[in-house]
Amino acid sequence: MVQYMQLELSELFDVSAIRKDFPLLSQQVDGKPLIWLDNASTTQKPQSVIDTVAQFYEQYNSNVHRAVHTLGVQATDAYEGAREKVQRFIGANCASEIIFVRGTTEGINLVAQTYGRKYIREGDEIVLSTLEHHSNIVPWQMLAQETGAILKVIPVSDRGEIILEEYTQILSSRTRIVSLAHVSNGLGTILPIQEMIKMAHQYGARVVIDGAQGVPHKCVNVQSLDCDFYAFSGHKMFAPLGIGVLYGKQEILEDIPPWHGGGSMIRSVSFEKTTYEAPPAKFEAGTPSIADAIALGAAIDYLTNLGMSNIAQYEQKLTYYAMEQLPQIPGLRLIGAAKDKVGVLSFVFEDIPPTEVGQLLALEGIAVRAGHHCAQPTMQRFGVTGTVRPSLAFYNTYEEIDTLVEVLRKIRCN
Repeated sequence: MVQYMQLELSELFDVSAIRKDFPLLSQQVDGKPLIWLDNASTTQKPQSVIDTVAQFYEQYNSNVHRAVHTLGVQATDAYEGAREKVQRFIGANCASEIIFVRGTTEGINLVAQTYGRKYIREGDEIVLSTLEHHSNIVPWQMLAQETGAILKVIPVSDRGEIILEEYTQILSSRTRIVSLAHVSNGLGTILPIQEMIKMAHQYGARVVIDGAQGVPHKCVNVQSLDCDFYAFSGHKMFAPLGIGVLYGKQEILEDIPPWHGGGSMIRSVSFEKTTYEAPPAKFEAGTPSIADAIALGAAIDYLTNLGMSNIAQYEQKLTYYAMEQLPQIPGLRLIGAAKDKVGVLSFVFEDIPPTEVGQLLALEGIAVRAGHHCAQPTMQRFGVTGTVRPSLAFYNTYEEIDTLVEVLRKIRCN
């Protein structure tokens, strides 16, 4: 069966060749070949991304935007070129709608502290789902505590899917913001965000999408989605740590105030008054993470070369295979069986704590996440404090899943 699937998928791309692009995947851990199944936490980096970071510091390290010397111009061109790559990758209308941030968390906080502080008042309602990462809960809680707004939560089914009928009932004329994960980091559920965005807009609400787990696995077009904001992290899409993106519609970015103040985001400063730059500079105070932004562009080049549709097809087949194999292990309970999901596979054993399972897997060179995954409300919904969470990327293989299943069987039997 595995051989048949591999022949079928070889028409998409050669996974064995792709793995050679990722130097870390060839190492051993405690004498065992590394099996990296912690991709929902962070992904490994292709050599082209690593080389891009090194090249910046070796050849044209300079601050951006203000310098007129050669290296400054090179750095600025590469930095703004990366912004244009992001724009094209997610289908934004223009590059000025792309703000570089440290990651999804900072992007969502930026929205809460700018749009939220300007427009949210006592009694207004902010709608979230049960499936949210803490980064898409805590900023809104903080805003609600500050303003007197009310949080409303969309429930999910036993399969881990949004109950749209309940969502419809929650929306009202008091709804000001709807903030949703594109994909649940705890369960892998793909939320029907296009439909949910349209429904929210009927009530005049702004919609924020946490795309941290969406962009690495799916083709995203923010104009087609018609979301107002979309945030994601570079390190979950094969780029460096510490770089991310917030997309916002141009007219909204022009309307809302800056969050941080300092250099780069001003037109003029006096002790009497400061005039701010237009977006995106208005939201990028100080020296940015230049090398990492340029390397994010290199990661986008890599993904584009592979083809996001090819990646999605391969990962879907890999996910279905894992979803078939894991439940055959005695005593294993899968958490989240949505029909539409990416390769996040949460499970628990009846009598072995998730952390212990994670530690035993690590002894065999298998890296997974074990715990609540910064999604405690999701865990509580399913009556657990945490799960074991293998999560897949396009460089994972059927053989790695087979090894995972084999080791889990041994753990269960001992």
